[in-house]
Amino acid sequence: MSLKPRLSLDPLTRKKLRRFRSIRRGYVSFLILTAAILLSCVAELLVNNRALIVKYDGELFFPTYGSIHTGRDFGLEYDYEVNYRELNAAFEADPDSGNWVMLPLVPYDPLENCYPNESFRPRPPNFAESHYLGTDQINRDIMARLVYGFRNALIFSAAFLLFTYLIGITLGCLMGYFGGWFDLGVQRLIEIWSNIPFLFVVIIVASVIPAGIGMNLGVLLFIVVLFSWTSMTYYMRSATYKEKARDYVHAAEVLGASTTRIVFRHILPNVLSTLVTFIPFTVASSISALTALDFLGFGLPPPTPSWGELLRQGTSNLQAPWIVASAFSALVIVLVLVTFVGEAIREAFDPKKFTLYR
Repeated sequence: MSLKPRLSLDPLTRKKLRRFRSIRRGYVSFLILTAAILLSCVAELLVNNRALIVKYDGELFFPTYGSIHTGRDFGLEYDYEVNYRELNAAFEADPDSGNWVMLPLVPYDPLENCYPNESFRPRPPNFAESHYLGTDQINRDIMARLVYGFRNALIFSAAFLLFTYLIGITLGCLMGYFGGWFDLGVQRLIEIWSNIPFLFVVIIVASVIPAGIGMNLGVLLFIVVLFSWTSMTYYMRSATYKEKARDYVHAAEVLGASTTRIVFRHILPNVLSTLVTFIPFTVASSISALTALDFLGFGLPPPTPSWGELLRQGTSNLQAPWIVASAFSALVIVLVLVTFVGEAIREAFDPKKFTLYR
């Protein structure tokens, strides 16, 4: 009988996690953020102009993640995709048919003109029509744009975190381990690179990209990462330089371990606490950067859902305060939650503090 080895945390890590859970403000913020992230992954089940379930002639259909259905699939006289809100109204008008539609909580798409036969103007919140936060200046539902804008911000933040850490950790560890001319040369290059004005580069790139292509998420991510990896490099350089003098590194060198193994299998695991404490603040800075660029008009191309674009609309339409209030509130709530999580992680992983707690 063979038993599979189970992954277990060392007592020191468990102690840090217990300390993190004891900091109620940070732990509750972490749970709220986790729930919001999970819900954003299935946003189509909550905010979408397609129905979740349609029962028609005794058969069930699942349009949200299924195939596109035309009006003729449900007894209507047209060949384009069915409007499920109108279909729901038609089924409710004939309750004896046994047909019904289950719509999401917000039955609108973030790019959809909710009033196609009316003029463009912001409309206040209307619970009867499921516009819980109103509509923007071109008749799009604000709740839908906030939800999908949050998901875009999460995708951007996750990719930003991955690439900045990948570059910063690799280069910083090599600088700290090798030192000498390699360390000095890379430091001088980083100092020169850090003096290049980031916003000017974004403006130049946005001006030369053809209008049909636009500043998409990949291009914007590439530019932001290009100017954001340097700070992590310095932190990793200092941590690696300190760890390099430890006895376990000298022992690995005597045993003939390669540089890659020493840096990434021995030194890096011992400086992970430094990386973990920076993750929430890196996420907050990336969300702020994306929002600021979108607000200035150099971010994601319209009509991509974005909090910065909603803030720009709100400042241009102060007679419709629900636009700026919704976007600003969402941004502040998310940044405050991330900051609380970051403070709790920093306190829990601080070697000067967590040893005081059992």
